[in-house]
Amino acid sequence: MTAPVSETLQGLAPILDERTRLLVLGSFPSVASLQAQRYYAHPQNHFWKILGALWGQPLTDMPYNERTDVLRAHGLGVWDVYAACEREGSLDSAIRNARLNDLQGLRQRCPRLQAIAHNGGESFRHARHTRALGLPVYRLPSTSPANASWSFERKLAAWREVFVHHGLLVEGAV
Repeated sequence: MTAPVSETLQGLAPILDERTRLLVLGSFPSVASLQAQRYYAHPQNHFWKILGALWGQPLTDMPYNERTDVLRAHGLGVWDVYAACEREGSLDSAIRNARLNDLQGLRQRCPRLQAIAHNGGESFRHARHTRALGLPVYRLPSTSPANASWSFERKLAAWREVFVHHGLLVEGAV
């Protein structure tokens, strides 16, 4: 008996523009995010809650298009390292036959880009590709609910440090 063939899943379009100074790269959208066609759509993911806490805005209560406007206005971009893959469920460990996004084209698309922050370990496995851009590269703790070993406060502190360093948050805020 052969294993069933998985369908190739397509990732989401990036949220970035000419104002992007810091780009957060996840691995690949969860099942909930793919269904909603929105980044970090799983209600237990801390991404929007962390950004809301950092910027003092109720992002989790805002419509998605307003959230993405806030990201762009602050100079934050969001994308994933994988453009497509096969995966059952949402765990990064289940990703197979992944195809990378065009990370090399980022400098051209985002002329003000200062740094890349990988959201979690699977994304950070591709740091060699982002380091090739000649920018600082960070490994942030995953905002995924699967990353239960880090408390929300500990994740928030790690994210705050990178945001302050690249001017997306004023020192001393939150």
